[in-house]
Amino acid sequence: MSEEENNKAYSADSIQALEGIEHVRMRPSMYIGDVGVRGLHHLVYEVVDNSIDEAMGGYCDTIHVTINEDNSVTVGDNGRGIPVGLHKKEGVSALEVVMTKIGAGGKFDKDSYKVSGGLHGVGVSVVNALSDHLKATVYREGKVWEQEYERGKAMYPVKSTGDSDKHGTLVTFHPDDKIFQQTIEFNYDTLANRMRELAYLNKGITITITDRRIKDKDGDFKGETFKSEEGLKEFIRFLDGNREPLIQNVISMEGEKNDIPVEVAMIYNSSYTENLHSYVNNINTHEGGTHLSGFRRGLTTTLKKYADNSGMLDKVKFEVAGDDFREGLTAIVSVKVAEPQFEGQTKTKLGNREVSSAVSQAVSEMLTNYLEEHPDDAKVIVQKVILAAQARHAAAKAREMVQRKNPMSGGGLPGKLADCSEQDPEKCEIFLVEGDSAGGTAKMGRDRNIQAILPLRGKILNVEKAMQHKVFENEEIKNIYTALGVTIGTEEDSKALNLEKLRYHKVVIMCDADVDGSHIETLILTFFFRYMRELIEGGHVYIATPPLYLVKKGSKKRYAWNDKERDIIATEFGNSGVGIQRYKGLGEMNAEQLWDTTMNPGYRTLRQVTIDNATESDRIFSMLMGDEVPPRREFIEQNAVYANIDA
Repeated sequence: MSEEENNKAYSADSIQALEGIEHVRMRPSMYIGDVGVRGLHHLVYEVVDNSIDEAMGGYCDTIHVTINEDNSVTVGDNGRGIPVGLHKKEGVSALEVVMTKIGAGGKFDKDSYKVSGGLHGVGVSVVNALSDHLKATVYREGKVWEQEYERGKAMYPVKSTGDSDKHGTLVTFHPDDKIFQQTIEFNYDTLANRMRELAYLNKGITITITDRRIKDKDGDFKGETFKSEEGLKEFIRFLDGNREPLIQNVISMEGEKNDIPVEVAMIYNSSYTENLHSYVNNINTHEGGTHLSGFRRGLTTTLKKYADNSGMLDKVKFEVAGDDFREGLTAIVSVKVAEPQFEGQTKTKLGNREVSSAVSQAVSEMLTNYLEEHPDDAKVIVQKVILAAQARHAAAKAREMVQRKNPMSGGGLPGKLADCSEQDPEKCEIFLVEGDSAGGTAKMGRDRNIQAILPLRGKILNVEKAMQHKVFENEEIKNIYTALGVTIGTEEDSKALNLEKLRYHKVVIMCDADVDGSHIETLILTFFFRYMRELIEGGHVYIATPPLYLVKKGSKKRYAWNDKERDIIATEFGNSGVGIQRYKGLGEMNAEQLWDTTMNPGYRTLRQVTIDNATESDRIFSMLMGDEVPPRREFIEQNAVYANIDA
């Protein structure tokens, strides 16, 4: 086609004006973030958010979530029920408007909801658009009303199906596999963790979750009920249950400052990590924002003033910084904002300036009162701060040593690193390999253009139980920092990571497929979570999946990644005369086998490490790598693949 013909073909009729449902289906990621596992579960959160809004308004106290046998989800509440009367402008029932019109709903009417939850605020209409079938049932005004939809479009007008004295809304939807091509299978634990979180953030509300796909030995469906009478105080105890407390009381407050509802709870423990979790309208703002800045300022100013007045800092020869007041601190900050302004990479950083001073004032009043009423606790906290300051000075020297070795500032790369030749970080990947033997095999089998290999000697330091300067002094950890080319430390956060000079955009943890390999994998992941979380949040961290077995018969051979696959392959080979080789480690494979199964980008399976729920991740890492044995044992018993519990 000539240029003239092209110009004629590109006319006003070529411009597609996609509206509403069609646009959602064509560009779903704009509305729910992605069409993978995270986006799939976000559908449930959007529907639950409507019920939470009813609860926040005082109209609802019970919410139930059910995963059905066909992988549809039902969300119900005992709220007012979505209005079903005629919508004058649209000429159809208000229920149909809410379900089929993007941007419709009570959240935009300040008389209906003062504050509403939900990150994207897109509402149930988007869930409807991305479901192959949705049914809405409303109990309102003494009657039962219902309407069904296919891919966002109503199948029939809203109709009354009977009488009822109940009130509330029931929504059942089935995700469309044309949109969610990766999977439409909901994960019970992912949903349960979020429901538990919502119960803590909205005290007094009962939230149940039931999985009708799974039955226990008694024939009952798997399920849990969450209800919190104390809110964030209970949340803190749950999160810090695997740590040793320094003080017995949870410091907490709840109230309004400058017309902004603020709720804060905090406690100090004996760990060396800081765990701050912040929420806006029930959204986990893992990028922080003005509410977290206000918390830090209120905490530092108040504790510093108390420590100075107590005379405990008189003999300290160096300046105590903001970081020192937060070591061993677990805190939750939750605010309700009528019109939140979000920014940041994932739109989870609060930008409202007025929130900062409100939180700062609230924290200052809360802490001042607590410290005056609990002088023994105050002394313990200040002593912890002084120890943290001493450790920070030692860590600063150790961190300087790490930075000196940084290749971008003139130092050399680690001696064991086999670098790749490609200079574009987006095309490069580095494998962190367990041991010199496996490292040697990986170096021979890799694609030298894009794949770098860094062997790690033995098990790296457990950072969960180590002071910060010990972390930066550890040789293997120093090598990881240096090889990646990242820089660390800012005035506000001494552990903050700068990824501008990251040399590889894929960081792959490659360990043996056995219990020792899993332990090393967990140690590395704990280090990344505590000291390089930005790397995980940026989508740069992956786990390689080497096979466990090589199954052979004559000239035929296939790899198996678990016992079940091994048995299936052996059966397909006829069982008789089948040879099975069990790989005890990566070093037992030759370079060609390692490339074929684990490193070849065309055939390998990499598991990307993500943080779907930061609070739950924090709890699990502290439990797995901390000192408390019973909860760790229980977790292993429920999740073990290799472990012999009695050993």
